[in-house]
This record gives sequence, C-alpha cells and structure tokens, in this order.
Amino acid sequence: MESAGNVRWSRRIRPSAPGSRTTRLELFYDLVFVFAFLTVTTLTASDATARGLAHGLLVLALLWWCWTGFAALGNVVRTDQGVIPLIGFLTTAALFVLAVGMPQAFVDQPGGLPGPLVFAACYFVVRAAQVGVLGWVVRADPQLRRHWLLLALPPVVATVLIATAALVPQRFTDERVAIGVRLGLWIAALAVEYGVGLLLWGTGWVVVSAGHLAERHALIILVALGESIIALGFGPGFTAGLPLSWPVVLAGTLGIVVVASFWWSYFDTLALALEQTLHRTRERVARLRLARDAYTYLHLPLIAGIILFALGLKGQLAEAADPATPRWGERLGIFGALVLHGGATVYLLTLVALGRRVLGIVRWPSVAAVAVLVLLTPVAARLRELIALAVLALVVASATVVQTVVDTPRRRHVRQVALEEQLAAEADQTRWRGEHL
Repeated sequence: MESAGNVRWSRRIRPSAPGSRTTRLELFYDLVFVFAFLTVTTLTASDATARGLAHGLLVLALLWWCWTGFAALGNVVRTDQGVIPLIGFLTTAALFVLAVGMPQAFVDQPGGLPGPLVFAACYFVVRAAQVGVLGWVVRADPQLRRHWLLLALPPVVATVLIATAALVPQRFTDERVAIGVRLGLWIAALAVEYGVGLLLWGTGWVVVSAGHLAERHALIILVALGESIIALGFGPGFTAGLPLSWPVVLAGTLGIVVVASFWWSYFDTLALALEQTLHRTRERVARLRLARDAYTYLHLPLIAGIILFALGLKGQLAEAADPATPRWGERLGIFGALVLHGGATVYLLTLVALGRRVLGIVRWPSVAAVAVLVLLTPVAARLRELIALAVLALVVASATVVQTVVDTPRRRHVRQVALEEQLAAEADQTRWRGEHL
C-alpha cells in the first residue's frame, strides 16, 4: 500500500502525477462522445424548432458534465492502471446506452423500455462510477471524506429531477405546460450539477497535472471539430451516386475554411497560452478556480458553438450535389442562420472570454467579428445557403488572420516556450529509454 498524505493508494488504483498526460483509455472514452455529439446534431436537425434546439443544448450540457467527470478522474488517478479500466468500460457502456436513448430523453415512445427513465439511470451510473472512485481514494481521510459528500449528492439530485421530468408532466393535459415543467426540471438538474461545481475548492480536490487537463480539453475540441466535418459530408444520399459539381466543391471548401479557422484560432496560440498560465499558477485554490473557469465552464460554449455550426452545416454537400436544388442552395432561413452564424458567434465570443479570463487581454479582432456576425444573422436568413456560408467563411477567416497578426509578439513567445518544453521532455524520455530499455 502506498500513501500520499492522508490518501491511501494501492495497486488497484494508482495516483496520477504532475507530468501525466492523456492515456489511450481516455481516448477510448472520447470515441463514445463522437457518437453522442453526432446524435445531438442529428436529433436537433430532425426537430428544427426552438424546442428541439433547447432539448439539444440541454442534452449537450448533460453530456459535457459526464465528460468533465472523466477528465477530472483522469487528473487524479491513472485511468489505465488497476481496476480503473474495468470501471471505465462499465461507464462507457452506460454512456453509449445514454446516447442511444437520447431520442427518448424527454418523451417516452410507445413500445420497449421507458426511454426517459433508462436515460436517467444511465446518467446516474456514469456519474456514480466517477464519484465513487474519488470516494474510494479519499476513504482514509475523514475531512476529505466529508468534502466528498459535496460531490456525491448532485448526481443523485440531478437523476431524481431528470426522472421526475419523465413522469410528472404526463399528468398535465396542456402540452405547453408539460413542456415547460419538463424543461424546468432539466434546467434545475443542470443547475445542481454546475452550481456545486462552483464550490470545488471546498472539496479538497486539486489540479494534479495542468498538462493532462489542457490536453484532454484540446482533444475534445478536436472531436467536436471532427463532428463539423462529418456533418458537412454526411448527408442523406450523398454517397449514393449524386454528381460531383462546382457547388459541391464550393460548399466543401467553404466548410473546411471555417473549421480550419476554428482550429487555428484555438490551437495555434491560445490553447498553448492557457496551459502555460495554468502551469505557472502554483497556489492551489487559484489554480483550481482557473481550471474550473477556463476548462470546465468556458469550454462548454466552445463545444456548443462547434455543434451549432455543424448543425447548420449538416447535409449541405448532399443538397449542393442534388440537381433539383437551386444553384446556390435553398434560402438559409431563420433557424439555419441562428445555428450556422450563431454557432460561429458563440465560438468566437468564448475565445474572447478565455483570453480575458486567463490572459487578461481583449481579443479585439474576434470582438469585431462577433459584432459583424450578429448584425449579419438576419441578413443571412434571407440568403442562399452557399452565399451565407461564403459570408461566414470570409468573416471568420479574416478575424483569424487579423487576430494572428495582432498577437504576433505574444504568439512568438508562447510557441517558443512550448517548443522548448517539448524538446526538454523528448530529451528526458530519450535519456530514460537509453538507460532502462
């Protein structure tokens, strides 16, 4: 038995370390979230209404809290050692069933199992497994064990609220009242989970590895960006022999321009700067609050922005390839403009918030792009789809280029520090392998 302070460790569960990085098992977890994000996009596209959009965003927020539980767990324990892989496989299975049950998360369909209750049960299994491992870790410390109760209670309350949302509204005869009650209970469940997250510094939890936390969140951003590419190219009938035409080439190119701009605006400098700032923050509570704000909370709207953009992009290649579609596509419409331009707006606005919270700077080119997109959204609703996508690509790409130029001095320094860190880590690994392998 190993010990660290009042926390006892064993071969069944091993502690993480300040230099730990993402494990292959954590990447396995993310495969299920690929499917989950695709399901959110597909379901919202099938119900292109304000209610459908609200349902999609609520489910996405619940999924995100499940994912942050995996990220936090991997920051405390080694997820590929001892019994953790077995627990991980169990929760991954529950998460997959949860994703499959998304179409019935709010309303039960006749026949089969009660969908909303199965959804709630799967959510509880995932969250209970995550919190349970942390409880086992702190079992020998009375003070940490009391603080652990603050983490253990929210999944129970949230599950009860979600299950109640599935049962209580059925008593109402007015459908609008039923929908309102159901949404209210879901919002209450999320408020419990996210609200307790604001009090993490009182639970004894610490950020063990800043590098691990930064890498995990960077990888989930890549997963969401991949969802945008899939949404662009995966439409009904697109692979069934529709002709390749200039509208198809144009739609694909414009979609990739926006996705590539999203990637550059986050990964080129900002993601590196976030990680370096977290490394430099040594005081426990300050570091925990920074990680909570920058990663747990502000990365959710980043994911939401990408998913909304993917929703607006979904099936555009299929429509462009269809000879029956007008040359520049159908009119985008209000819903299409809200999700396509709105998604990009949310993404850029969140990057501004990250720069302000973590680096203490205002990303003025991104602020200007947000203002332009807000003003253009009503106009985009009346434009043809390809023209609206071209306008979006021009605004986002221009903002990315200008922001990169403005950030040149900071960019040079941040990237140089990152390169030096990478070279030092590679040298240490090479030295160790030469001595031991």
